[in-house]
Amino acid sequence: MSDVYTRLREFMDKLPGGYPESPTGVEIKILKKLWTEDEAELTMKLTNEPEEVPAIAKRIGVDEKELAEKLEAMAQKGIIYRIRSGDKKLYQAYQFVVGVYEFQLKDMDREAAELFEEYLPFAGMNLMTQPTKQMRVVPVESAVGKGKGVAPYNQVRELVKRQKFFTVQDCICRKEQRLLDNPCDYPKDLCLGFNDFGQFYVDNNMAKEITVDECLKLLDKAEEAGMVLSPSNTGEALSAICCCCSCCCPLLRFTKPAPRPADLLHSYYEAKIDADECTGCGDCVERCPMDAIEEGDNVSAMIDGRCIGCGLCVSVCPVEAISLVEKPGMEAPPKDFVEMMNKIAEERGVA
Repeated sequence: MSDVYTRLREFMDKLPGGYPESPTGVEIKILKKLWTEDEAELTMKLTNEPEEVPAIAKRIGVDEKELAEKLEAMAQKGIIYRIRSGDKKLYQAYQFVVGVYEFQLKDMDREAAELFEEYLPFAGMNLMTQPTKQMRVVPVESAVGKGKGVAPYNQVRELVKRQKFFTVQDCICRKEQRLLDNPCDYPKDLCLGFNDFGQFYVDNNMAKEITVDECLKLLDKAEEAGMVLSPSNTGEALSAICCCCSCCCPLLRFTKPAPRPADLLHSYYEAKIDADECTGCGDCVERCPMDAIEEGDNVSAMIDGRCIGCGLCVSVCPVEAISLVEKPGMEAPPKDFVEMMNKIAEERGVA
């Protein structure tokens, strides 16, 4: 029989988000850091669908009470996922990104941060090359607002108002960089969770519940700070909105050096500059997280393929020379997280 951690790596690679091998084997070091051998064996007996403890106990032939204690301890460690349904708790195996990595928020130490930093380029490549993305970029409110023809899933405040449960927590990306002695000046407590995902964070003492009004104020704070809004790539039901900076967020860090970041990140918009109105002040150049704008003698211009449609440039243009234009032929995002994950699993051939 092969090593338990090799088998766990193969098992996790068959989950929707995947868990690819790396040249250095760092992915195995991560598994050994987070899972005991017994926890690894039990994880591989779970499915990608949430199940109640009695059903799992019957299926794998173990004592129900003992199993419940083990599963809850593993959920608290963030190595499996738990959903609450009334008084019942359901458990399932869960992908590494978006998932187990983010669930290490309260327990991440310097060693884990170093391992994650080494591995994230490989995990991130899965996210960026997959046809259906797990995350997308949504414009800040002031860039599109409630404009005519703007779909509700691209109006961030309207999207948030449709959710039922709201949380805020520290950003895992900025925590990792702080542990690696690379702190940034952006606000750290601007990671927003919703519904089941948010409830998991609260139950694991990683987040606090907030009201919808508090959540909307935090979105204003994120826009003021110049942060890119990256929600789960879903329409009606959100899991999270990451308020990202290009110095810490892996997706932005890894795409920024590319010639065409717009080809790697999912967005419904791109910015256009009206050369007749632009005064060449340069405010948008400094504001852009992707270096998508070049400053000329009297006018600024967009660089083809670099705009990710975040809208941050629109909100600082003093003469309103910049606008967001919807990309043609874009389909609406999946309805919810389950639909999105099923679509990704089908694309990867692991459904």
